Amino acid sequence: MRNSLDPAALDAAIENVHRAGMPGLFAEVRDGDQVWRGAAGVADVATCRPVSAGMRHRVGSITKTFTAAAVLQQVESGRIGLDTPIGRYLPKLVPGERGDTITVRMLINHTSGLAEYLPYAYPSLKTFPALADTGPQSLDDHRFTRFDPTELIEMGVTAPAVGTPGGAPGVYSNTNYLLLVQLVEQVTGTTAEEYITRNIIERAELRDTELPAGPNVDGPHSQLYEAWFGMIDPPRDYSVYDMSWVGPAASLISTVTDLNRFFGMLLAGEIVSPSSLAQMQRTVPVVSQEGKTIDYGLGLYPMEGPGQGTFWGHGGTVWGGGALAMTRADGKRQMAVAVNLQRWNRLDSSGKPQPHPIDDALATLYRVAMYG
Repeated sequence: MRNSLDPAALDAAIENVHRAGMPGLFAEVRDGDQVWRGAAGVADVATCRPVSAGMRHRVGSITKTFTAAAVLQQVESGRIGLDTPIGRYLPKLVPGERGDTITVRMLINHTSGLAEYLPYAYPSLKTFPALADTGPQSLDDHRFTRFDPTELIEMGVTAPAVGTPGGAPGVYSNTNYLLLVQLVEQVTGTTAEEYITRNIIERAELRDTELPAGPNVDGPHSQLYEAWFGMIDPPRDYSVYDMSWVGPAASLISTVTDLNRFFGMLLAGEIVSPSSLAQMQRTVPVVSQEGKTIDYGLGLYPMEGPGQGTFWGHGGTVWGGGALAMTRADGKRQMAVAVNLQRWNRLDSSGKPQPHPIDDALATLYRVAMYG
């Protein structure tokens, strides 16, 4: 296992992602006391303003690790039981038999069988995951929509189930995490945003991380370009967007430096206890939103190279933006990468996303960042 950072290789790898078609991206890689930060491309395709490694960014479902940690802190305090049915806490939101059989753990690891609400909230996505029959119109329609989280939850709970509670594989669903947000609020008597800010973001001294109240990203940031599988051409800027469509399931704004700090502390047992961290690292098979089966724990999932150490972290996407943060199990090697284009793969005649040079270039960047 090579440990030292290779700045020249990292510089070349990040530049190659930009050359492959990514407008802009930036990253931080750490190995012990060694730190590399890099950026390539532009934050704004109209002005050619460059990206920089210190920019704030919407990091999507990386938020789920924060929300899962908040739930586990409350498990430690005795207010929540991991294997307690959600119906004991939120009987109106998950009524009847499902409320009695879906546990808190099943929500965190996506084995509840509850459907994703997004295709119901966004009418032009109603055929998802049949991508060829979707369209991007709703993304514009809902740019400033203020969604009620309980209405989104109801869409997911009343939709046809995607599996049986506790069944394998699970199916990734934002409905699960909006329910966890309601659970945290019920047992703490405060909003999930306030709880996560006070007990995770501020406790970890993440100075550039927040759960936003409005549609703007404050401070230096990139525009976010959404292509929706080639249906938006040229890609459209969705950096100004009301994030109530996902709330504390995927709305976090952060930096690559803050993400590495958070995951480093989490893996060191400084955000939740070592026993809670062990629960987070117990994985089950889950079908991701991209249709791939991955191993998923409690708001964490592993990545592993052949003969290399295991890395733990999370990825995320929003309209136009994406990020991936991974920390080796021993905490010494870390990577956080942010990109400003999403769903760049056009669809082939059968409606499946076609390979794109960005895919291979990003995979190479991740490999160099994690394994040297």
